[in-house]
Amino acid sequence: MATRTGRVQRRAEALSRERIVEAAVELLDAAGETGLTFRVLTERLETGPGAIYWHVANKSELLAAATDAVVAAALAGESEGTPREEIHAVALGLSAAIDRHPWLAAQLLLQLSRSPGGPVTPRILEALGRPVRALGVPEEHWFTATSVLMHYVLGAAGQNAANRQVAEPAADRAEFLAGIAGRWAELDPEEYSFTRAVAGQMREHDDREQFLAGIDLVLAGVGALYPGGRA
Repeated sequence: MATRTGRVQRRAEALSRERIVEAAVELLDAAGETGLTFRVLTERLETGPGAIYWHVANKSELLAAATDAVVAAALAGESEGTPREEIHAVALGLSAAIDRHPWLAAQLLLQLSRSPGGPVTPRILEALGRPVRALGVPEEHWFTATSVLMHYVLGAAGQNAANRQVAEPAADRAEFLAGIAGRWAELDPEEYSFTRAVAGQMREHDDREQFLAGIDLVLAGVGALYPGGRA
């Protein structure tokens, strides 16, 4: 028994937690959450399950670690611009990560709702909260202002990524949006007067520009509520 335990420990020490998480991210990118199993992971890493369980207790912990690793990489770049520019950089980094990893948006939602004490939520709050603080927002409103901004960024980025998965490449996206605009334009003019009016704007909109414009709307609201700041 002691010999077997020693072999498991040596395998666990040779296989780092970072390599396990890296392999998990690769599997998630290729096959989604259902494709990430400990059996497939052991085959990819050419090891036994004991070596993996030495580092991660279960799939939930592994998913949380994979999510945190991707978010940490997305936020790793340094920005030395204005607070607004820093917020844009953080938002675009998270948006790009959600685009590259189709499973990430759902996992972020789970982490924020079920495990806000884990590493992911504080990491995103810190990245957005520091420039919000630099805007001159009063301290008693830091959490509210940053939370609203965070929910907008993650929600809009997730929606845009989902839309692009449905309508890629660019030609498909143009056709997809044109089809929606056409259906909106055919709605009842009395019941849906607004939706009919913006159908053309929706067809021609650019996701990135709209995404950043939404952030600026939030920041404009912050500036209106706290006029002594620099929003």
